[in-house]
Amino acid sequence: MKYRIVLLIAVLPLLFSCQGKLLKEQITQKDEQLRQLQSQLDHLQGSNSSLLDRLSDLSVISKNESASIQNSLESLNRQNEYIQNLTTKIHEKDSMNLALVTNLRRSLDDFNDDDIQINVEGSAVYVSISDKMLFRSGSALLSDNANGVLNKVSKIINDHGNMNILVEGHTDNVPIRNEQVKDNWDLSVLRATAVVRRLQDKYNVDPTRLTAAGRSEFTPKSDNETNTGKRENRRTEIIITPQLGQFFELLKAPELLG
Repeated sequence: MKYRIVLLIAVLPLLFSCQGKLLKEQITQKDEQLRQLQSQLDHLQGSNSSLLDRLSDLSVISKNESASIQNSLESLNRQNEYIQNLTTKIHEKDSMNLALVTNLRRSLDDFNDDDIQINVEGSAVYVSISDKMLFRSGSALLSDNANGVLNKVSKIINDHGNMNILVEGHTDNVPIRNEQVKDNWDLSVLRATAVVRRLQDKYNVDPTRLTAAGRSEFTPKSDNETNTGKRENRRTEIIITPQLGQFFELLKAPELLG
């Protein structure tokens, strides 16, 4: 009896893409594939029990059939171990995210919820900071108030050294052009790089963990038709994700016996 399992895990790239939308899509795909892994594990366990029942009555099967079943059992056991190890690693990642969110919320408790929002989306933790907390209007220069926020965020980031950090700048849809910036694309990128530099230079965050990206006005949180919506869309998102090197070896599924 032959059992073949095709396991496809879509994981986040080690080097973050500047396309935040693609990152979120990959996170969603990974979560769906985890559910598929659990379903496969349940199926394997049922098949394992069935084969053991057959082996318990060798009077009704031939010697060759018995050897074939034993080989299948060994193959199934390897697949079981593989899936369980992968599931354990993913659960460990979820536990790290929970601890990260708890620490962030505790550290940033004195800030208004309208100014800083912390959420988990798929495999990533999102810290969304309103532009007024970090920048002067229409500027990519960090304000004095920014240090209070970034200092607290950086301490949590440095305590979780196995995480990567993507900083995304976002704007509303009001066109902007001045001596400092050319347009909303320019503003969003410059703001992201300003945050990354401050995290590296002032708060000693390892630059190999950092990526800066600008999304301009094209991934709004709210409707740009209202002042409230525009205010919500002007934000900087610090996206914290687990490093995925630990999963790469696990993605090499054991070969099934014939």
